[in-house]
Amino acid sequence: MTTTVETPRALRRVDSPIGRLELVGDGEAVVALSIECRGRLPHDELPESSDAVLDRAAEQLDEYFAGSRRDFDVPVKLGGTTFQTSVWEELVDLEWGEVVTYGDLGRATGRATAGRAVGGAVGANPVPILVPCHRVLASDGRITGYSAGEGVATKAWLLEHEGIPFLLPSTREVETAVELALGLDGAAAESAA
Repeated sequence: MTTTVETPRALRRVDSPIGRLELVGDGEAVVALSIECRGRLPHDELPESSDAVLDRAAEQLDEYFAGSRRDFDVPVKLGGTTFQTSVWEELVDLEWGEVVTYGDLGRATGRATAGRAVGGAVGANPVPILVPCHRVLASDGRITGYSAGEGVATKAWLLEHEGIPFLLPSTREVETAVELALGLDGAAAESAA
């Protein structure tokens, strides 16, 4: 079975302090933003073909990283489940430097006990930074992970940039996240090291 990857209608890459960013648009809105991970972006093999929306998003991201912009007003189109969309809509309302907990998001979306589902929705955000999923922390102010860029390090940079205090996860939590990402259990991870 072969997988066909749809060629984006509009594509633009920009440099940033957290690595290269890749913006994908549909001609009307930004539909995806990827942060470079291990030197790669999802569409590295494709030439850029920007449009006015992506040019505006790139300009606003440059201003954000320079510290002169605190919110974004480019159109964003979020494709996901009803639950994911409800979580992302809560994130859009967060202001510069404001945080929310996973529990707060669960309560706001009517699923107070759905911590894993909320975490999954936050992690599935297709447009990080513009939809600020980095502003979600555990109830004790701890980073519990980040699915964009280089993970926790990327999220920590974004939080520091906005002056948001946070706690780093324990070393064991980071190791567990790496094991899960690699599909290893603890014993397999030790033998792979």
